[in-house]
Amino acid sequence: MKRKVTKAIFPVAGMGTRFLPATKSVPKEIMTLVDRPLIQYAIDEARAAGIKEFIFVTSRGKGALEDYFDHAPQLEQTLEEKGKTELLEILKSTNMESGAIAYMRQHRALGLGHAVWCARRLIADEPFAVILPDDVISAEKPCLQQMVEAYAETGGNMVAAMEVPVEKPKAEEAPSNLAVIGRYILSPGVLTNLNKMKSGAGGEIQLTDAIATEINKNKDVYGYRFRGQRFDCGSKSGFLQATVAFGLQRKELHDDLWDYLNETVNMGKAAE
Repeated sequence: MKRKVTKAIFPVAGMGTRFLPATKSVPKEIMTLVDRPLIQYAIDEARAAGIKEFIFVTSRGKGALEDYFDHAPQLEQTLEEKGKTELLEILKSTNMESGAIAYMRQHRALGLGHAVWCARRLIADEPFAVILPDDVISAEKPCLQQMVEAYAETGGNMVAAMEVPVEKPKAEEAPSNLAVIGRYILSPGVLTNLNKMKSGAGGEIQLTDAIATEINKNKDVYGYRFRGQRFDCGSKSGFLQATVAFGLQRKELHDDLWDYLNETVNMGKAAE
């Protein structure tokens, strides 16, 4: 009998150095994409997939991230008194109930595999999801929800995959043009593998190595080609592209933003 996936790990211990100086005082995960922080997109996707327990693997300096999911009674009261019910509902949707979130510290930056391993006691013997908030996915049905539905048929382990251009090796020599992105559904066996792992590439404990061990042991690792568009918000370029894409999806912003983009493109063409 396949067990439901109700727990998710969010590795958020990174320093966000590519976004300095902003990340000197603001955790990268609460940098704003349109009007919501990156972490909110990840949480909303997890909720849509049926996740009930949210495990954040953090590090020093992430206090603002923890505060974001707390209730803000004074702000809620002010909005209520001013009759701003729509804003109040948006605010309340960001709250997390007591006990739904757990925070684990990753004291040393030893890689994604180590971050997942840090949460092992909270996972125990259940299947679990891993969501990397840097990967923001625009999809009609949220990516993790697509995966959970597929997992109900397959069980085992599942990684989200997308097509990428192949540069090296040559296209005809490459084993695949699919790349794994930051969405996983994993079995407790992966945690067992991480327990035995030594440092891999770059002196870090690699999650991919632990998953590869499952391929060799049980042959139950599946790649899932999700439907949607992924944005790498760990890079400045990807973050800007996501801002444009998600801005255009908003009815109240679409027309002004579209007009601005057209004007900018036309000005660029005129200057050539």
